[in-house]
Amino acid sequence: MATSTKQQGNTAAIIVMFALFFMIAFVTNLAGSMGVIVTNQFGASKALSQLGTLANFIAYACMGIPAGIILKRKGYKFTALLAVTVGLVGVAIQFLSGYVESFAVYVTGAFVAGFSMCLLNIVVNPMLNTLGGGGNKGNQLIQWGGSCNSIGGTIAPIFVGWLVGGSIQDATVSKAAPVMIIAMSIFALAFVVIWFSNIPEPHMESAEERAARLSGKVAKDPHSPLSFRHFILGAIAIFFYVGIEVGIPNTANIYYSGLDWVGPALAGTMIGGYWLCMLIGRLVGASVGSKVSSKMMLGVMASVAIVLLIAAIFVPESVAVTIKASKIPLALGLMILCGFCTSIMWGAIFNLAVEGLGKYTAAASGIFMALVCGGGIIPFLQNLLADHVGSLQSYWLIIACLFYLIFYAFIGSRNVNKDIKVD
Repeated sequence: MATSTKQQGNTAAIIVMFALFFMIAFVTNLAGSMGVIVTNQFGASKALSQLGTLANFIAYACMGIPAGIILKRKGYKFTALLAVTVGLVGVAIQFLSGYVESFAVYVTGAFVAGFSMCLLNIVVNPMLNTLGGGGNKGNQLIQWGGSCNSIGGTIAPIFVGWLVGGSIQDATVSKAAPVMIIAMSIFALAFVVIWFSNIPEPHMESAEERAARLSGKVAKDPHSPLSFRHFILGAIAIFFYVGIEVGIPNTANIYYSGLDWVGPALAGTMIGGYWLCMLIGRLVGASVGSKVSSKMMLGVMASVAIVLLIAAIFVPESVAVTIKASKIPLALGLMILCGFCTSIMWGAIFNLAVEGLGKYTAAASGIFMALVCGGGIIPFLQNLLADHVGSLQSYWLIIACLFYLIFYAFIGSRNVNKDIKVD
C-alpha cells in the first residue's frame, strides 16, 4: 500500500513538472517572437530586437544561484508558486508596454519574466531527474518533460506570427495581446494546481540543518559542484547550448519576416515548426533515452546540426519549396530541421554534468541556471554580427558553439574527480 501511494504521489508530481516545462518554453518563446514586433513598433535593429530575449535570460544570471538557495531552504512547492506569481507579473508588464508605447517597459517585463523562468527551471530539472532515479532513466524523464516544453515553444511563435499577419509593417505589441493573456491565464491556473498538489521535497533543508545553519555551526564543505571538472565544462556547454537553441529560430524569424515574399505569418509558422521538430525529437529521445548513452546522443546530434547549418549558409536564398502556394526558403527549412538536433541536448548535458555529484546536485542546478543566460547573450551577439555581415553568415557563431558540444560529449563529460565524497 505504501509503495502504491508513493507511486501515485510521484505521478502527480511528474504531471505538475511537465506543466511547468510547458510554461517555460511558452513565455521564453514569446520574448523571442516579439523581436519581430519591436523591430517595427519601436524601430529596433536586429541586435536590439533581441533585448527582450537578452533581458529574459540575463535574469538567469542574476537569479540562478539565489534560486538554488531558495529551493534548498523552501522546497519545490514554494519555489514553483513564487515562480508562477513572478511570471504572471512579468507578462503583465509586457502586455502594458504596447499600450504605453514604451520599449523600456517591454524589456523590463521580459526581465521580470526571466526571473520566473529561472525559478521554474531550477525546480523541474532536478525534480524530474530525482523522480527518474538519475542515470539514463532520469535523462528519459527529462526528455519527456522536454516534449511538453516543445509544445509550448511551438505554439508561441505561430500565435504571434498569425496575429501580426502577412506584413511586418503591421506588427504591434497590441496585436500580440491575446498570446500574453493566454500566458497570464496559464500562470494563474498553474498557481491553483500547484497549491493543491502534494509535491515531494527530496532536497529540502531539514529542521536540523536549518537550526545548524542559523546557529553558525555548519562545517564548511571544502568541495562544491565547481570541484568537478565535468560539471564546470557542462555548465559552459549549457551556456552554449541554450544560445544555440534560441539563436537558430530567433535570427531566422527576424530575417525571413523582413522578406516580402515570406513575411511574419509564414516565418512564424515555420519557426513553430522548429519547436515542433524539438517536440518530435524529444519524444524519440525519451523512447530511446534508456538505451542510448547521453554522450552518443549529444555528440551525434551536434554533428548533424553543424551539417544542416553549413548547408543553409551556402544554399542560394532564391531556392525555395512551394507548398500550397507558399514559397518556403530551403535554407529556412534546413534551419527548422535543427530542432530535431537541439531537442535532446538539454537533457543529455544536464544528465552528464550532474552524474556523480550526489549531495551537490541542488547547488549545481543553481549554477546551471545562471549559465542559461547564454540563451540571451549568444542570440544578441549573433544578431549584432548579423547587422554587420548578414543574418545567414552569423550562423558561423552557432556552428562554433556546436563544436564545443561535440568536445564535451566525448571528452569533457568524463568525471575525473571520483575521489570526492558525495553522500
